[in-house]
Formats: sequence, structure tokens, C-alpha cells
Amino acid sequence: MSEWETETLEELCDFRNGLWKGKKPPYVDVGIIRNTNFTREGFLNDSEIAFHPVEVKQYEKRKLEFGDIILEKSGGGPKQPVGRVIPFEMTEGEFSFSNFTSVIRIKNKAALHYQYLHRLLYHYYISGVTESMQRRSTGIRNLDFKTYKQLPIPLPPLAEQKRIVSILDEAFGAIAKAKENAERNLANAKELFESYLNRVFTEKGEGWQEKTLLELVTEDCPISYGIVQPGGDVVDGLPVVRPVDFSKPVVDLDGVKQIDPMKAEAYQRTVLQGGELLLCVRGTTGKIATASSVLKGANVTRGIVPIRFNTQVLLNAFGLLAMKSQVVQKQIRDHTTGTALKQINIRELRKITLPYPPLSQQAVISKMLDSIFEGSSELERFSQQKLADLDELKQSILQKAFTGQLTSKSPELEAVG
Repeated sequence: MSEWETETLEELCDFRNGLWKGKKPPYVDVGIIRNTNFTREGFLNDSEIAFHPVEVKQYEKRKLEFGDIILEKSGGGPKQPVGRVIPFEMTEGEFSFSNFTSVIRIKNKAALHYQYLHRLLYHYYISGVTESMQRRSTGIRNLDFKTYKQLPIPLPPLAEQKRIVSILDEAFGAIAKAKENAERNLANAKELFESYLNRVFTEKGEGWQEKTLLELVTEDCPISYGIVQPGGDVVDGLPVVRPVDFSKPVVDLDGVKQIDPMKAEAYQRTVLQGGELLLCVRGTTGKIATASSVLKGANVTRGIVPIRFNTQVLLNAFGLLAMKSQVVQKQIRDHTTGTALKQINIRELRKITLPYPPLSQQAVISKMLDSIFEGSSELERFSQQKLADLDELKQSILQKAFTGQLTSKSPELEAVG
């Protein structure tokens, strides 16, 4: 590494902004590479490239060449910063790139190999280097291009660049297979519990009954919407649960909005006691969470309906399982309406039916399903940890590759093998 020269990205490459269609003929049909064509592994997904007629004059300045690197400069999101890169390696057809992207083109290909540069820029992205370079404008994240161009590019000899690429690609191929297995195990873990759950509520058994949701709740919690306007945050105010708080199966005070108690006086019908099921009825209808005991006295927004079962008929634990089953979820989906905002009408929600056995069986079934859930959750946690470890291993390999420390005997490569 001590012998490697280092230059900035700007010194080594030219940059071109994305394509605008233009309005003056003549036109040519061109495949436009967009943000949606970027895979999470940093390569081009060419299965859904959109073709559009664009001005020949505009296209001539922005025609993609083999070995170009396409950079996402605008877009992204809370969990996906801008700065993704993909190499363009197509040899046939007419292709350009959208105005949300830019192209990085190497000036001297005898000194810098495009695959080496791509892997390096990909390393900068997944390691978080480029995340600090993004700025927000009207909800869209934009890359600080001036700062991005100053990224340092270590320059080993061309043969060494190719060797690094070869080692990385072999290692990443093995990592991709390991991640595929882990993701399959993760999917299997989730399906395992859902399979047992749905079998219980479709096969049922002797003594099972079926009643509407309204018939199964307590009189003091009659399936009603929450407050309409939660208002602004107030220190030590009234906690109000929103659908965005459903990130955990049990909702507590962490991150819950607090409003002026005076603004909720007219909506006391949905005051929580703690322990209720919380059903999302707007947006992601059918999503379920449980209210922690610390939420006693709190309220819910209009997008949530609290459910408090009559425990003389239906145990809360069993009611939660019933609400999660496909038997009930399908009814919710069938009665959900709307396009821009999906929601289920309260009158329709009250008519949804839940199958249930005698109380003595409910506890036994709940305990059995909880045991299966814990087993599948353990497999799920193991698979998620495996995926996290593989991502960390990938970053470690990249870090060593671009600091001259990667050899065939590196422990990271042995871990992949």
C-alpha cells in the first residue's frame, strides 16, 4: 500500500449529468437506466429497463459506454442513502441514464480499471462514507457532488487492480450464496409459525364456535376509532399511539407522541387500560400490536382500533392469535377499501367473525403456538444475525482490499471459504 499513489475521483474521471427527454425532433428510442435498476449488491438489473423516445441531440451527449459507472445522485430514503453505484457492461443497444443519476467515466483506462473503481466506490457507499455527503431538499436526498468528487482513489498497478477485483468477486459470490441460504432460512422460520397458526384456525375442532368481533369485546371498548387530530407534541402530555409505533409487537412509551390532554377530551371512548390489542385500520390494515401496561390512560389515533376481549369467552392470548390468522386477516383485506389511503369501515370491522374453542382449550392451544413461535423466532434471530455477520464480513474484505492488506491467506477469505 505504501507504494500506491492516490488521486481524487475528480482527477481520474469525467462526470456527466442524467438525460432529459427534450421536445425537439428527431427522436431515438433509448433504454433509460433509473434508480429502480440498481440492485442492492451494486449491479444493474436489466429486466425492467424503460425505453423512451428522446432527442437525438440530448442522447448523443449522454450515451452510455461500456465501463461507465452510473451513480445515484438523487432519491434514496431513510434506510437507503443516495450514492449507490453500478457498472454499465452492456455491449449492444442504445442506453442512457436518468436525471436522478450521473455517469462517472474514467479518463485513462490504462491506469484505472472500471471494475476496480466500481468496487471501491461501492465500498465507500456500504461503509457509510457517502451517507454523510447527502443533503435533503423537499423530501428528496441529493448527493453533495462537489464533496463526492474529492473521494481518494488509491492506485495500485493495473494488474493488481484486476487481482483485487478477481478476489473480491470470488469472495462475494460465496457470500451471496451464504446470504441466499440465510434468507431462505429466515423465510422458512416465518412460514413455520404461520403454517401452524393457520392450520389451527382452518381445521378447528370439536366445540368450536364463531362470533363477530363486536360480540366478543367488552362493553366499555366497543370497537371505535381513536382521536381525529393528535395535535403537536407537548412535554409530559397525553401519550397517543399511532400506526408508526407498531414497529415492536408490544407498544410502550418509547417514541410515542404526546399531546395536550385538552385536545383529547372528546375522544375518551378509546382510553387504554394497557394490555389491549391494537388493530391498524388505516394504511396497513390488519397489522396488530399489543398495548403495554405503561400505556394506561393513553389514547390512540383514528388509524387504530383498541380491542379488549371479554375474557369470560375469549382469552386475550388466544384472541391475538385469532386476529393474526389468515382466517381473520383475509376478512380484513376483503373489507379494506381505498387506493391512496386504504382503510376498513368500523361497521364492517365489527362484523368480522373469529372462530374459537372452549376456554379450557384456548389456553392449551395458545401455549402450544407460543412454543412454536419461540422456536421459529430463535431461528429467525439466528438467520438475521447470520445476514448481519455476512454484511460485516463483506465490509471487512473491502476495507482490506483497498488498503493493500488482502491476500489469499487473509482470515476473512478463509471465513468465506
